[in-house]
Amino acid sequence: MSFAYPTVLIALALPIILIAFQWRTHTRSLPLPFDHQDAPHAKWLARLLRLINLLPALTLACAIFMLAGPRKFERPQNKRKLTNIQFVLDVSGSMTADFGTGDRYEAAMDALNEFLTYRKGDAFSLMIFGSDNLRWVPLTTDVSAFKYAPPYLHPDNLPNWFGGGTEIRKALKQSQQYLLHATEGDRLIILLSDGHSSDLNGGKDVAIAKELQENNISVYTIHIGDGAAPAEVSTIASMTGGATFAAGEPEALTAIFKRIDEMAQAPLERLTPDPVDHFKPYAIAALSLGGAFLLTLFGLRYTPW
Repeated sequence: MSFAYPTVLIALALPIILIAFQWRTHTRSLPLPFDHQDAPHAKWLARLLRLINLLPALTLACAIFMLAGPRKFERPQNKRKLTNIQFVLDVSGSMTADFGTGDRYEAAMDALNEFLTYRKGDAFSLMIFGSDNLRWVPLTTDVSAFKYAPPYLHPDNLPNWFGGGTEIRKALKQSQQYLLHATEGDRLIILLSDGHSSDLNGGKDVAIAKELQENNISVYTIHIGDGAAPAEVSTIASMTGGATFAAGEPEALTAIFKRIDEMAQAPLERLTPDPVDHFKPYAIAALSLGGAFLLTLFGLRYTPW
């Protein structure tokens, strides 16, 4: 328990003085004719009346406590550390191949948006790539933009020069630059592609993997379509502490994203509790004391004899 304005508590001296004065002071008796009659002494009633007369001073004490701004600390809570997740989505022409009831691109977008629903508190970004790349959504915790992206980024709606190839290395390097601007939390890339990238040949896969590793960026790769993922992207995922998955059907994409969610859970951090106002007990006490005093005025009151 603490107070926002502790100096106000000095005023508690006033109700303390009033209580001491009320308890120790005895009003001079005024004799009346019936006082000479035999009557039992009711000492308990005298003490009860004294206690009742203390109620206003106690109510004043509660009011002073409230003016001092009583505060308490919230219960300590745990929160998962922020994870910055960059989706790198292939939009080359091959992503329009049939895949379930739609095509590979549509299945990837559906699974991606479902993944967002069970990752709370993380920051997400979306980059599409082919022969070139474009960051469509910057890192944000507001994922509403992802829901409206699918029709605009479909390979059929992009210029031929943009989706003519599959340059994964270029996309990863650009994603790395974006993620380096995130000063807080872990960094993670989820690469969704269905093809081989020639710009990873000749040891370039190892070179980009080392760069990502040095910058603490993990890469999870999802190969969409038949067969296994290219060896180059598997190398990148393995070296950066990620994993490689293959999705031969749309249902597998959903399962893979759930698996990534389990593997890429950020550690919990204990939050420092913040002080919050705590007027309730003092307000209840003040109202109870004041109400009790008012009720006693209907039948119990001090008289000078």
